[in-house]
Amino acid sequence: MSTSPYPHLLSPLDLGHTTLRNRVIMGSMHTGLEDRAKHLPELAAYFAERAQGGVALSVTGGYAPNWHGWLLPAGSLMASKKLADKHRLVTDAVHEHDGKIALQILHAGRYGYHPFKRAASTIKSPITPFGAPKAMSTKEVDRTVSDFARAAKLARHAGYDGVEIMGSEGYLINQMLAARTNNRTDRWGGSAENRMRFPVEIVERVREAVGDDFIVMYRMSLLDLVDDAQSWDETAELARRVEAAGVSIINTGIGWHEARIPTIVTSVPRAAFTWTTAKLKGVVDVPVVASNRINTPEIAEQILADGQADLISMARPLLADAFFVQKAEEGRADEINTCIACNQACLDHTFVNKRATCMLNPRAVRETQLQLLPTRTVKRVAVVGAGPAGLAAASELAHRGHQVELFEEQQEIGGQFRLAMQIPGKEEFRETLRYYTRRLELGGVKLHLGRRATVDDLAGFDEVVIATGVAPRVPSIPGIDHPKVVTYQQVIRERVPVGERVAVMGAGGIGFDVSEFLLHDPDESVEEWMERWGVTDPEVERGGLATKVKAPPRRQVHLLQRKTSSLGKGLGKTTGWVHRTTLKDSDVEMVPGVVYERIDDDGLHITVPVKGEKDVREARVLDVDTIVLCTGQESVRDLADALEAAGVTPHVIGGADVAAELDAKRAIKQATELAAAL
Repeated sequence: MSTSPYPHLLSPLDLGHTTLRNRVIMGSMHTGLEDRAKHLPELAAYFAERAQGGVALSVTGGYAPNWHGWLLPAGSLMASKKLADKHRLVTDAVHEHDGKIALQILHAGRYGYHPFKRAASTIKSPITPFGAPKAMSTKEVDRTVSDFARAAKLARHAGYDGVEIMGSEGYLINQMLAARTNNRTDRWGGSAENRMRFPVEIVERVREAVGDDFIVMYRMSLLDLVDDAQSWDETAELARRVEAAGVSIINTGIGWHEARIPTIVTSVPRAAFTWTTAKLKGVVDVPVVASNRINTPEIAEQILADGQADLISMARPLLADAFFVQKAEEGRADEINTCIACNQACLDHTFVNKRATCMLNPRAVRETQLQLLPTRTVKRVAVVGAGPAGLAAASELAHRGHQVELFEEQQEIGGQFRLAMQIPGKEEFRETLRYYTRRLELGGVKLHLGRRATVDDLAGFDEVVIATGVAPRVPSIPGIDHPKVVTYQQVIRERVPVGERVAVMGAGGIGFDVSEFLLHDPDESVEEWMERWGVTDPEVERGGLATKVKAPPRRQVHLLQRKTSSLGKGLGKTTGWVHRTTLKDSDVEMVPGVVYERIDDDGLHITVPVKGEKDVREARVLDVDTIVLCTGQESVRDLADALEAAGVTPHVIGGADVAAELDAKRAIKQATELAAAL
């Protein structure tokens, strides 16, 4: 009888020629370090830390097999022995910690961000700025198959333990498989059998190139979530064929990048797609991998115990905490910095060609630059404010060895995160507060809750960190003190009553959050989520697309902003469209270009632009019961000013430093860098 807290997750897996030490795969993420050879030392440190933390098999970001398959101009490529030799730095670093690593081979096809791209057919991508790709000739397709095999052979030469063939997410292999993007009439198109020839031949030639003692993983799209996509019968047949062609493992891919259904954002329920992996497990005998929104060892263990998968792929959770596996193994799961699927510093960065990192763990992908070493000189440090900035500063300072006291005027830690976790779809923020609570306890931080710190309280400390956050900005509008008017903090924290008809003033991130808070209940089930977004079994509908069943909104909401631009334009690159769609599906009226005139018993008096009429406005009165102010924030820095007047120079971080749109990413990064420097 195993005494392991997670017996399935932590059990080894024998692949015949090699053994994985547990069932945890770090899924592929493009970090930005892949695109230049000069960044390979940093990439080595990044993967080495995950191997040290217990990951069995890491998968790199995607490397193109030829330059036509680049994601970015002059981007990541595995096409020569000279390039492969440089990767020894990465593979040696992982092997030093008894981990294994696979190179992902990815041909972007029509998703390439460059004018030289090649694809199955001359059909433009809806999500990339360049024109339609050039269709590959019959010979070019065959050469591309050979290029995949060459890349795999070079990966073996570079010391990799395997490769992952990227066959999902809407990249080239998906484009060859689906009728929507493949209108070829040669041997690579037409029938479903012809369309699946491309991935099958890739696997066959890769296996021939690398031999039997090498991991070949195929990432298969189990749910395309786009029109005119694969049926389940076609997917199952492809799985059987790539198994026969020699794959070691089949990984789960969900949704093309152009799909209008979210697959990895925080509002997607945990483990929402494991049922697709369970379907695949009934088709093939090779190990299969569950992925997407699996972020705790408990969930991973349950998936394996239920027989839905043989392995678990987690990408962002291992950005958030490189030592996820080790902590689980040592019974310290409460110390895991749980990924909240916010996308703010990982995917949002990737899609604008910035280096990826993690909002909750700014060291991610910066392991060689941001180091939190034990302090040589122990200091007494006061941190005022227990929002994200204060919590990050206090916990990191304490774990470096400083004596830290944390002052918070509320009765609980959390600040804006305590508000965020009450928004439907943002329940994961609770995990961050659980993590910080444990970190403060382990670091011996002395907490002063329900206490507004004064200058006298802070006398005698060697360093003072001010992280007092922000307060809602109240605009100067006639009638702003009307009983109908409340701030977002009063609505979420104090739960003041809100009527059936609501005007939300301000359409930044907080305005969208408050609207969702007023419209829907939290903790949506997987089934409810699938109905609302129109996801179904691909045996019922091709690609798993069904008609949406709209959830009835609890209130009538008007979302207003002064700017004339589209509402939600400033939201996250990979999440903003989800919020906009959610409100649209809930019949929220979104009104740009608003001028607020006054508030009285009749409601909110505004003027708005007349469509099609330049410089013409019309007056409206919104007959609402409640008006919620989401009109920006102001820094709370009176204590910082008082300290400076008393001759003390504090370190001011987070919202107290800059009260722009709430930015936990900047606040936590700023706090962590300060902790590293003190």
